[in-house]
Amino acid sequence: MTTRRQALGLLAAAALLPFAPRLAFSAAPFSAVANAGYYRFRFGRFEVTALSDGTLALPMANIYQNEPVDELQRRLDDNFLGKETHLSINAYLVNDGERLALIDAGSGALLGAAAGKLMRHLTASGYRADQVDAVILTHVHADHSGGLTSDGKLQFPNAVVHLADREYRYWIEREGVTAMTEAQKTDFQRAHDALAPYVAAGKVKRFADNADVLPGLGSILRAGHTPGHSSIVLDAGDGERLVFWGDIIHGDHVQFDAPDVFVSFDVDGTAAAATRSVALSDAADGRYLVAGAHLPFPGVGHVARDETLYRFVPWNYVE
Repeated sequence: MTTRRQALGLLAAAALLPFAPRLAFSAAPFSAVANAGYYRFRFGRFEVTALSDGTLALPMANIYQNEPVDELQRRLDDNFLGKETHLSINAYLVNDGERLALIDAGSGALLGAAAGKLMRHLTASGYRADQVDAVILTHVHADHSGGLTSDGKLQFPNAVVHLADREYRYWIEREGVTAMTEAQKTDFQRAHDALAPYVAAGKVKRFADNADVLPGLGSILRAGHTPGHSSIVLDAGDGERLVFWGDIIHGDHVQFDAPDVFVSFDVDGTAAAATRSVALSDAADGRYLVAGAHLPFPGVGHVARDETLYRFVPWNYVE
C-alpha cells in the first residue's frame, strides 16, 4: 500500500517533470536496403516467382492511341497516374522441380536506371542466372529481350531461348519488312544484339503457333503487338491455368475499359486491339489467373466483367 508520504513524493516528482532535462534520441537513418523485387507463390506443383525489372516512366496519354489525348489523360488522372505513368516491367520464373524457365528477360541496360533490375532481383530471390535452363520470350521488344545479353555476352549461359517462329522471322530474318523509321531501326538492332550470341551458340529454338514450348508450358498466339507475340500458358492440371500475357495490356486501367485503345509501339495497333478484346473475354470467362508484363508488380490477378466492361482484380496476397 502506498503511504501518504510516498504519494506526496510522487506528486512532487511529477510536478518537476516539465523542468527535467529532455532525453535526445537520434532519428533512424533512411534504409539503404533496396526493395526485394520478387514475389513467390506456388501454383499446383510449380513454384512461380514474379521478378521486377523495374519501371518505365512514360507519357501514356500520348502513347495510347485511338482516343483524344485529353480524354486519355483524364482517365489517367482519375486513377492518380499523372502525366508520367510508371509502367511495371515484369518477368516470371517457373520452377517445375526439374527445369527453371524464365518468361521474358527484362530490359538490361537499354531503358535507364529505373529499369534493368531483373538480374539483381533474380539473385535476391535465391537463384542464379546460370541455373536458368530456358528463357521463353513472349516477344522480342527491348523490355523483354534486352536482358538476354550484356556487352555481347550471354547473361544466361546455360539457357536455350524459346520464341515464336513468326517472331524470329520478323525480327531476325526481317520477313515482310520494307522501309523503317529511325525508331524501328533501333528496335531491330536491339533485337539482333539481344539474340545474336544465342543464335551463334545454337541456343535458340522456335515454336509454332499455339504450340507447346516445354512440358507444362504451352503458348497462345496473340499477334498484333508484334507479329509473333504469344502468351505462355502454365497448366497446373484440374483446369487450373496461369496465362503469362506478355503485352496484352499496358497498365491496369485504360485498356480494360477501352480495349480498342492501342499503343504507339504496337506493330499493328488494329490487330493488337482485336487480340486484346479476345484475351480479356477469354480470361473473364475462363476465370483463370493472368500475369501481365506491364500490370503493377507483381502483375498477377484475374479479369472480371463490371459495369464499364472489364477490371483487373489483383490476386489476394498469399504468403
